[in-house]
Parts: sequence; C-alpha cells; structure tokens
Amino acid sequence: MTTTYATQGTTQSAPLALHPDRLLPADPATRRIARDLYETVRDLPIISPHGHTDPSWFADNTPFADPAALFIIPDHYIFRMLYSQGIPLEDLGVPRIDGGPVETDPRKIWRLFAQNQHLLRGTPSRMWLDHAFHELLGVRERLCAENADRIYDHIDARLKTPEYRPRALYERFNIEVLATTEGALDDLCHHRKIAASGWKGRVVTAFRPDGVTDPDAPRFREDIAELGRMTGQDTSTWQGYLAALKDRRRYFIEHGGCTSTDHGHPTARTEDLNETEASALFARVLSSATPDEAECFRGQMLTEMARMSVEDGLVMQIHPGARRGQNPYIQKTFGEAKGDDFPARTDFVHDLKPLLNRFGNNRDLTIILFTLDETTYAREIAPLAGHYPALRIGPAWWFHDSPEGIMRFREQTTETGGFYNTVGFNDDTRAFFSVPARHDVCRRVDCTYLARLVAEHRLDLDEAFKVAADLSYGLAKSAYRL
Repeated sequence: MTTTYATQGTTQSAPLALHPDRLLPADPATRRIARDLYETVRDLPIISPHGHTDPSWFADNTPFADPAALFIIPDHYIFRMLYSQGIPLEDLGVPRIDGGPVETDPRKIWRLFAQNQHLLRGTPSRMWLDHAFHELLGVRERLCAENADRIYDHIDARLKTPEYRPRALYERFNIEVLATTEGALDDLCHHRKIAASGWKGRVVTAFRPDGVTDPDAPRFREDIAELGRMTGQDTSTWQGYLAALKDRRRYFIEHGGCTSTDHGHPTARTEDLNETEASALFARVLSSATPDEAECFRGQMLTEMARMSVEDGLVMQIHPGARRGQNPYIQKTFGEAKGDDFPARTDFVHDLKPLLNRFGNNRDLTIILFTLDETTYAREIAPLAGHYPALRIGPAWWFHDSPEGIMRFREQTTETGGFYNTVGFNDDTRAFFSVPARHDVCRRVDCTYLARLVAEHRLDLDEAFKVAADLSYGLAKSAYRL
C-alpha cells in the first residue's frame, strides 16, 4: 500500500528524555513531598491483577516478532487515534475478519506510525511509549519520519536478544504476579505449560464467562453446548448449566492459579430470581430471547456468580458500561476490541440492589466495581463501597487510565470511600511493554495526590508513606488474594 498522508509531525529528530519529576506537582514545596513519597514506592514489585497479555508469551518464551507487531498492530489505544485522522486500519496492519488485504510489511507500518506519532501528543499512550522506548529499549531520539528506520532497526535488534524475551522482561519489570484473562471454555494449556516449565514467574488466569452468560454473545448457544461436553453436565437444564460453570471455575483455580472472575456486562443490572423463574428464563434465552430477557439473564448471572464466589473464594470483578461495537463497519470488518468501544451511563445504586440485598453484607465476598461513567464515582460507587462490606472500588480504567483520570478518581472516591475500599491499580492491558509505564504513572499521580494532602495538613507525612505503599502494592495483593 502506498497511500500518503499529510502530517503535522516532527520530521527532524530530537532528543528523547524523561524528566525525573514528570507528573509531580509544579509547586516546589509539594513536589518535594511527592518526590520523597515516590522514591519509596518507585521500585516496589508490580502486582498486575487484571490484564489481557497473552499467556503463550510466557509459556513459549519466544522473541517478539518486530516493533510494529509489538507496539502498533495489537494496540487499539494507538490505532484508534490514527484511524480518527483518516488512516485506514488496513494500512496499519490490523487483520480483517475476511482475510482481505492489509499491509504486511512491518517497516512500512512503522514508518506510517512515525509520520503520525504527533497525533498522540499529550495522551497517556505517548507517555507509555516514551517510557518503553527510553527506559526499556534505550532509545534516545524522539520518533519521527527521519529516524523511523534507525529506531526500527535499534528496537528490532534488541527484540532478537535473550534479554528481551517475555520471561526475561517479566523479571526485569519486577513483576511479582501477572494475571491474564481467559474465557470459560479455554483449556488453559499455556498456563499449564508455564506451571510445568519450572520457571519461577507467577502468571495466573482470571475466569471470564461472558461468552456463556451473555445471550447476545456470538456463539452463546453453541458455547453452552460445548460447556456441557467439556464438563459432562447437561447444560440444556438450569441446574446442569450452573453445575458446569462451577466445574469450570474449579478447573481455572486448579490449572491456572485463578483468584478472580471478570464480567464485562453492558450495564450493572442484577436480578435475584427464584429457581423456577430462573429456570424458565434460561429456557427462553436458549431458544430466542428478547432484549429485556437477555439483560435480565445477564443480571441473574451476576448474582449467580456472586453466590459461587461466596462458595469458592474467587474475587468478582464487574466491568459494566462499555458500549462495544459502536461502529458497525469496524465491528463487521475487524471484529471486537478495535477502538470502537465507548463509555455509557451506568446506574449502580439501583441496578446492584438485588445482588447487594443477597450478598452485600457478606464479609467473605469481594466484588470490585469498575466504571467508564465517571459521574458515578462520587455519587454512587464510593458511597456504596463506603458502606457494603462486599464492595471495593476498581481503579480508573480504560479511557480514564491517565494522569487526569487517576487524579479525578482519587479526588472523587477518597472523600466517601477512603483509600482502603480501593484496590490499588491494575493495568488492564494487552501491551506488555506498557505494564511498567502504567504502574509508574499511577504511582507518581498517587504520590502527587498524597503530597497535596500532606501540604494542606490533611494527612500526616508518616501516614502518607504508608498509604503510598498500600496504593502501589499492598491493596492489590490483598484485594485479589494474591
């Protein structure tokens, strides 16, 4: 492909340097406090309790293919921004569902990105990339059209060395534990291979059952039948279906070190139907469900998953409010998670009430609530978590995983939920090289927030040091039972 794009980027190379006080307060006195706090947490091990890195990387430990395949083709944070400026995803090497032609030359993809990297100025993606280039790959020039090939060759050469294989990077990143996410039908072969290899790195799975709990999932009925074949349960019945899900949860615990579940529902709606009602609803969704019946079933399954978590101890994560597949062209041509998902309004107080009536007072259950609707932080999520023993507040996520988003999160949740109803940070990423960058950003922003409280005499300095360590390390390890 030879399409040419007009750019407003830098064509001449410039130095790439990371300021040691980046993201710390501009006020000198507060900055000194933040700097002292940050120095105590910057090198703490990384607890990455929820994400989407590929477990095969750590099972096979083969080199990453090339810079484009590592940084551009799989990263919807990057290619959605370029797409918004008229650059076709095909030209960035993003695979089409129909196998149609896309750019396959990684160097051309890299050059196109270099010509348009200015589109990421001021975004968290730019910060993560700069961190990866400078701190991990030894790049000392800001990427531009002029040096695109030179930086490509530099990174490509590094990726071919043993020091840049996935396991070596896991250790270099100082990761203590990293969680991936697999669907209910996954055989966890990569996790079993990791366990059998003798490698000391800890990579665990999270149980994501959406494909067999959401009637709108593309293969819902076929996958429920497969669930029955895998477990030997009769999944045409309500009780057999629930028994099969329990079996798979046990399998994930035993073969993947699983400590959590993950539920990506359109809303936070929950239901608490009796067995007769639930069985009848299940029969309807197995044949043909109305939109309301599908939503009702998803809500019932959140309550069923909470009941199972009480029994088996898995931490429950609810990620509602992502309006997925907004752009039919992208959805039809490239599939899911291709940059066309958007935040939607979410009602937690009303929608969670059936589940909370049943399990909200259970001290042995942990439900972590995430939101893409920031208006709910202070109005709903923090007050709920500041009352119900079962609830915790998930960190700023996805569109809000940014310095401003993390700061807004702290400002809107601490007042009512405090620090200890939050769960630290998780990077929720497919981009492995961004893991240390994301955690570093969060640690810097959290220390900035704490420094402000100290400077305003709202928190004593000795307490701030303790909170900084808990936010960076302790809370995630405790909340996710790691």
